[in-house]
Amino acid sequence: MIAKIRATLPVCLLVLSLAGCSANVTMEEPTIPPPRVAKIPVQVALRIPKEFENFIHEENVLGREAWTINLGRANATFFTQLFGYMFDGLTVIGPDDDARNFAFDALIEPSIDGFEFSVPNQSKTEAFAVWVRYRLRIFDREGNNAANWTVSAYGKSRKQGLRGSDSLRRAAVLAMRDAAALIILQMEKATGVSKLAGGALAEPSIEPAKMAAEPDVKPARDEAELDFGVFAIGGIDDE
Repeated sequence: MIAKIRATLPVCLLVLSLAGCSANVTMEEPTIPPPRVAKIPVQVALRIPKEFENFIHEENVLGREAWTINLGRANATFFTQLFGYMFDGLTVIGPDDDARNFAFDALIEPSIDGFEFSVPNQSKTEAFAVWVRYRLRIFDREGNNAANWTVSAYGKSRKQGLRGSDSLRRAAVLAMRDAAALIILQMEKATGVSKLAGGALAEPSIEPAKMAAEPDVKPARDEAELDFGVFAIGGIDDE
């Protein structure tokens, strides 16, 4: 019996090594410090699609490491906080609600166009990185398309201890904050959302707006210099 156990043990270890490891990363609801910016004088309705609030990314890294990243509720909280700071008024409506039952100047519907991440085994560094591309669709009170804006953001976190999931979670939070910085600073320029104040209607045709972080801009290194946190257009590194 002992001989049989010894003979099967290497096979079992081989199976485990081939199966690799798995990690489940569930995002905690992020907090965004209030930015020191004037609010845009628009009453906004934020509609959270079901697929956005329940967004889960699954990927096998190098065919071995299985990662499941649940952004889920964190996305909804992120945009609720952000737009609450940015606009004069904010109403959150559900995906099945009839928007005609609410009073607003502009309706904003976020979605995720792309999500990518890297782990130390891929990058050959001690860092976890997250790239996320949000899309913001803006409609006037009559449901006409007013703007279609994509926002790309990046966050990187050094590996801390043995829990890679914590580092990846940190990188995702930094990517969200990078997106927040870009949205705060560029939303009016990219979308002209203030033109919808008072229930004004959107112009007949508006080209989709694309706004991504500039890769050559270094992230802020002193969090105390910015009232709204560690935001930096161009990506955020936890260093």
